[in-house]
Amino acid sequence: MANPKLEVLTPKNSQLIFIDQQPQMAFGVQSIDRQVLKNNTVALAKAAKIFGIPTTITTVETQGFSGYTYPELLDVFPDKKLLERTSMNSWDDQKVRDALAANGRKKVVVSGLWTEVCNCTFALSCLHDTDYEIYMVSDASGGTSKEAHDMAMLRMIQAGVVPVTWQQVLLEWQRDWARKESYDAVMAVVREHSGAYGMGVDYAYTMVHKAPQRTHAPHEALAPVTAR
Repeated sequence: MANPKLEVLTPKNSQLIFIDQQPQMAFGVQSIDRQVLKNNTVALAKAAKIFGIPTTITTVETQGFSGYTYPELLDVFPDKKLLERTSMNSWDDQKVRDALAANGRKKVVVSGLWTEVCNCTFALSCLHDTDYEIYMVSDASGGTSKEAHDMAMLRMIQAGVVPVTWQQVLLEWQRDWARKESYDAVMAVVREHSGAYGMGVDYAYTMVHKAPQRTHAPHEALAPVTAR
C-alpha cells in the first residue's frame, strides 16, 4: 500500500500502549478535565479488551514520584505486567521495544501523560527508528496546558502521527453493527462512558425497546401520593 495510513484501524492490525496513566502525572494535566481524561482512558482500555487488541502498559517512577496506575485501568487487564521505566521516553526502555515488537502490529495506538513529553518523545523516537505508525488518542492523553497539548499534537502530526479520539478508535474497530459478536460489549462501553450519547442509548433501550435497566439493583418506584 502506497500510504498505509489510508488503511483503517482493525482488531487485526492494531496494538495499544498506555504511557504513564498515573495520578501524579494526572495532577499536572490542565488540557482536559481530569475525570473526563480517566473516563476516556478506561473506555479505550475496555474497547481494546473487547477486540483482543494486544496492550502494553508502561509506567515511570511509580514508587519515587508518579504513583500507581489508575485502578480502573488495571482492573480491565488484571493479569497485565507493568513495564516500569526511569526515562520519560518509553522508547528508551528495551522492555517496551520488545513488547511492541512481540505484538507484531504496525499500527500503534497511544494514550499517555503528558502529551508534550512522554507521548511526544516516544512517538518521534519510534517513528525515527522503525516503520511503525503512531495513532495518538488526543482525548485519552493530557498536557500541562491546552497550549502544551495542542502544540505537541501539532508537532507529532507534522512528523506523521495520526490524531484520533477514543470513541473513534472503538467504532473503527467495530466498523459494522452487523458484527454481533462484539455489538453488546461495544454498546455497554458506550452506555457507560460516552456521556450524552450513552444516556441516549440507555433511554432507547429501556423506554423504546423495554430492555431492563442497566443498574445491578433496580429500585422500586413508589407511586405519587398527593399531599393532604
